[in-house]
Amino acid sequence: MTSAAGLFGAAAAAPLTARSNGLRAWKTLAEDVKGEMAWAWDLYRQHAWGKDEIKPVSATTSSFPLKHHHLGLTLIEALDTLWVMGLDSRFRDGVDWVKGNADFDVDGEVSVFETSIRLIGGLLSAHHASGDPVLLAKAKDLADRLLPAFDTPTGFPYRFINLKTGAVRDPETNPAEIGTFLPEWGTLSRLTGDPRYHDVTRRAMVTLFEKRSKLDLLAVKIDARSGEWLDRRATVGSYADSYYEYLWDSWQLFGDAECRQMYQLCTAAILRHQQVWRDGRLWIADVDFETGRIINAEQDELASFYGGLLAQGGAMKEGAALTESWAGLQDRFGVLPEGYDYATGKPIAVGNALRPELADAAFNLWLLDRNPRWREIARIHFLAMKRWNKVEYGYTDLADVTSEPKRQADHCPGYWWSEQMKYYYLMFADTPRFDYKRNYLTTEGNVLLGFRRGA
Repeated sequence: MTSAAGLFGAAAAAPLTARSNGLRAWKTLAEDVKGEMAWAWDLYRQHAWGKDEIKPVSATTSSFPLKHHHLGLTLIEALDTLWVMGLDSRFRDGVDWVKGNADFDVDGEVSVFETSIRLIGGLLSAHHASGDPVLLAKAKDLADRLLPAFDTPTGFPYRFINLKTGAVRDPETNPAEIGTFLPEWGTLSRLTGDPRYHDVTRRAMVTLFEKRSKLDLLAVKIDARSGEWLDRRATVGSYADSYYEYLWDSWQLFGDAECRQMYQLCTAAILRHQQVWRDGRLWIADVDFETGRIINAEQDELASFYGGLLAQGGAMKEGAALTESWAGLQDRFGVLPEGYDYATGKPIAVGNALRPELADAAFNLWLLDRNPRWREIARIHFLAMKRWNKVEYGYTDLADVTSEPKRQADHCPGYWWSEQMKYYYLMFADTPRFDYKRNYLTTEGNVLLGFRRGA
């Protein structure tokens, strides 16, 4: 005969055992992620050390953001991921290379936006992990070389600048390339005591907000000199995405209440005018920024990050629904296509540039509510990447996600090292090196707040 106490004890033991097994499974998955990172890093070191990006099918390299000169992009982007995974000897080797070899005094033109989020952000996150002052000095040197791009009547930066001469080019810019600076540059101001970096990038962000339409929407193309709009399309995808992200992030990182208010106003307008439900799925449509008229049903894979941002800003229901819409496409295609039309149900761009955005959304949702569903979406994302993107010398992008088998290309972007590998690991590992309650990751996945160096 079993006592009541025994019955209750057995009932309690089962979920505890299941929970324990579940935690072990996630930690095993984290070790798998860590192993893949170490494997890919060792191949990068063997075949592309010091180069910007490895082409992992041919074991050759490509340069970015300069056309014909390497700055060590992959090294810099990978550093804080290596550190948080506890791959300490590899982290030290990378830092040693950067300290001894990274030189930005180059007569060549770079994207102001890409160089900031990838290289300045990467150097700052590596400094956050290590405390090494040389990394901070290099981030400052690079920011100083980009600063002249902001010398326009509006304060909006030119899109391109020569690192040596300061010559600028292309004033036809967009919200993402105007407003995706403040977290990195504000952090640089805090660490150096020089307010210029914070002030110049915040001015650009605020001035753009002031040019919103009567519907509180922003279009995707504007002249940096005159401030005149050159386009009417409002989107949360490419050319706009990270502007909204950095409005919220500047509140999260610095407590900037005006940035929070700007985020809330923009988000309310987006949900009011761009929210579309089709067959039980939520999408964010492109619309005319002055009339709200839907322009098309095309969805940019880059916009799959947006569900996580919505949830961070308080719209948890919409954020979860949008992320589930993209997760449904992941289930259908295995890997998300670069473009999708929700009206026809067909992909409009069949490649995939080894993208992290859905994993990013899942990570941000998971940080908020710890729902295992978001871990599961990330698990599927990781295992699909292992199945379809892994090649002899690392991980590559895909030319066609609809073919069987999926057709591979030959390029591993720098963000792969900084973003999805970090999102996977942080979600699965429960590492003591990261503060899961108080943290900040940039649009490029660089950790500027939340590392625990004593762990």
